[in-house]
Amino acid sequence: MAELAERCARLDQMDYFEILRVERTASPADIKKAFYRESRAYHPDRFFQLQDKEVKERVNELYKRVTEAYYVLRDDAKRRQYTADVSGPERAHKLRFTEASESETRAASKRQVEEQIGTNPKGRQFYQTGAADADAGRWASAERNLKMALTYEPANTRYKEKLAEVQKVLLEESRKQGGDGFKIR
Repeated sequence: MAELAERCARLDQMDYFEILRVERTASPADIKKAFYRESRAYHPDRFFQLQDKEVKERVNELYKRVTEAYYVLRDDAKRRQYTADVSGPERAHKLRFTEASESETRAASKRQVEEQIGTNPKGRQFYQTGAADADAGRWASAERNLKMALTYEPANTRYKEKLAEVQKVLLEESRKQGGDGFKIR
C-alpha cells in the first residue's frame, strides 16, 4: 500500500517510461512485459475489497495511466513523438499523450508521406516511373511521366522540381544538337 500511495502521489510528474518502469530504449517486447507486470499489480479488480474509495480511485487512475502508457509506447509513431515531447523543454506539459498530440502525429506522418511521394496513387505511380526513366537517362519518357504525375497533383513541389531537372537536361541536349533539336544542313 505504501508503494501504491507513493506511485499515485508522483503520477502527475511521471512519464510513460517511468510508469511502466522501462528504459527509453526498451524493445516492444520489454514494453509488453512491463505492461503485463504493472497491469497485474495495479488492476482495479485486485483492490475491490478495499473500503477506502479514495484509494480505489487512485488505483483506477494509476491503472488508466499504465494502459495509456502501453498504447502510446507500443505504437512506433506515437512513441517517437512522445519521446521527443518529453525530452524537450516543455516536458511537464507533454507527459500525457493527448488527442491533440495524436492528431499532430497523424498530420506529421501524412505530411511526411505526401512530401516524399504524393497523395494520389496514380500521381505516385507516374512520378516513380518518371524518376526511374530519369535515372536511366530516358529524358523524354521521364518528362511525359512527370507531366502526367502533375495532372494528378498539380501543386506537388517535388514533382515540379523533378520535372524542372528533366526539362533542364532536355534543353541542354537540344542545344548540343543545334538549337531546337534539328540539325540544319
